[in-house]
Amino acid sequence: MDQLLAMRIFHTLAETRSFSAAADALGMSHSSVSRQLKRTEAALGVALVNRSTRRFSLTGAGERYHRHCADILARVDAMAHAMSAEREQPSGALRVTVPLVVGTLELPAWLPAFRLRYPDITLALSCSDQYVDLLAEGFDAALRISSAPLADSSLMAKGLTASDTVLVASPTYLAQHGLPASPDDLARHHALVFAGARTLSAPTAPTEWTLSAPDGSAHRVVLNGAVTSDAITAVFAAALAGAGIAAFTERTVRAELARGTLVRVLPQYSAGRSHYYALYPHTRHVNPKVRAFVDFMAEHYRQS
Repeated sequence: MDQLLAMRIFHTLAETRSFSAAADALGMSHSSVSRQLKRTEAALGVALVNRSTRRFSLTGAGERYHRHCADILARVDAMAHAMSAEREQPSGALRVTVPLVVGTLELPAWLPAFRLRYPDITLALSCSDQYVDLLAEGFDAALRISSAPLADSSLMAKGLTASDTVLVASPTYLAQHGLPASPDDLARHHALVFAGARTLSAPTAPTEWTLSAPDGSAHRVVLNGAVTSDAITAVFAAALAGAGIAAFTERTVRAELARGTLVRVLPQYSAGRSHYYALYPHTRHVNPKVRAFVDFMAEHYRQS
């Protein structure tokens, strides 16, 4: 007996609660459905359908078997869909919202390779540090950076990477103002402050940095904010221009540190840690282009 076919027939019968309706849905005859039910009951050694009344009903064993069939068939169908999706070349418009830093400062590190791998995907990229409701605003996926684990939501979240937050300044600024030797020295320096991600009500700007020493002790530094901006690109430009000391994830300034256009300040201290996530709506079958983007970003951050 083809057990998968038997489960599908019984599942359809249990869902429709009618031999005739099940037969129509399956493209089979009423008698074929009835014979298959008898074979299934004989193989299992239990009655699945009550036959003592004119109304269709499942026995207790039938209810339990129905639940198992539904679970198994859902897994089989999901596997078949996934395998089919792997054969498809993702294509079409993909709306993605990303933090400004990912869509500008980090963009050269990932976009060319993504376009090369998926030339048929048209990427509509929204770069903003404002909160975006994916479902309400029609986005397919999002990247988010958070200093804490994301709160539970109706979205699927995939962790991509984590990066330490570091303090940096340009060689020009340090030549003029000196290199801080301890967290206390930061009080006399100019701070370039990123106002942070906006909440639904208002932006928030930090008034201090908390630095962790190698021994685990914490040092709170009150900021002397020379420049405060809600655009991290403006803070980045100000740092390159020699206007002060700024805090970025190490990933964001990795290229500038390698070139020497920015220099680590107090490298033995950590200014926190940020986590990168990909989010997308929770659906039974993830769209191939969404899956392609999420998997690509996971691979990019894993390898870089």
